[in-house]
Amino acid sequence: MIINEANLNAMFNGFKATYKQGFEGAASQWSTVAMKVPSSTEKETYGWLGQLPGMREWIGDREIKNLIAKGFTVENRDFEMTVGVPRNKIEDDLYGIYTPFVADMGRAAAARPDELVFSLLAKGWTEACYDGQNFFDTDHPVKENGEDVSVANTDGGTGEPWYLLDTSRAIRPLIFQERRTYDFNSLTDPSDENVFMRKEYIYGVDARGAAGFGLWQLAWGSRQELTSANYAIARKNMQTLTGDEGRPLGIKPTVLVVGPNNEQAALKLINATTLENGESNEWHNTVQIVVTPWVKAS
Repeated sequence: MIINEANLNAMFNGFKATYKQGFEGAASQWSTVAMKVPSSTEKETYGWLGQLPGMREWIGDREIKNLIAKGFTVENRDFEMTVGVPRNKIEDDLYGIYTPFVADMGRAAAARPDELVFSLLAKGWTEACYDGQNFFDTDHPVKENGEDVSVANTDGGTGEPWYLLDTSRAIRPLIFQERRTYDFNSLTDPSDENVFMRKEYIYGVDARGAAGFGLWQLAWGSRQELTSANYAIARKNMQTLTGDEGRPLGIKPTVLVVGPNNEQAALKLINATTLENGESNEWHNTVQIVVTPWVKAS
């Protein structure tokens, strides 16, 4: 190939189209469990966390729901992926060998939010959420008759973790915060240092964003064995959870998140129509199963 501006632009457009195909063809699952929040600055503070709105009968004046600032902040991070293509490869028309790599850059960019979001569940045993407690904890403070009482969203254990979530609301247990989506760019000008000094054309993508904890009330984490009995315990605890002053929160589990080691147990528990003894499976299709490698707790 003759290296000139027109040919370099054509190659860039080809790589960009390949990247887009890889991006759009990637399977991602983060939107199943997290709410997407646009960001306009280096960090976002979620002062409304801790308030689950509920309707009341209108008698007298309106009761104003004050959003108590909890000071939970999610700071954006930078992400990038870059490939260098030697000038000689372009001159010799061998740049096509980089096409699969560029396509996989698109797939990796689309899958990055999965890692950010689902790895939060694995970190939930040791990292704090808006109330200062670990996201999965036995001591979340809730007001009852003016006093703080401890509420759990975990039954502990030491085995393979699994997570039950309510994702039916606009507010979700996890947050995906997007500051800037991935953009495909290049450095191919003859005066660029990489071209002038190293005979290398650079193509890459970069983005800004982050993930953070939403409402712990919408999540149950367990490292007990994934059995019918333990699943029933998780569902009951979530569905009977009350907020401040004993108001039922109306939580309904919709998603069961497991790692590959728990996939078989999850499929047997949720997808089977009958049990081994021939009885009907009471938990059949009660939730959607999400299998991801990012939820292994340390």
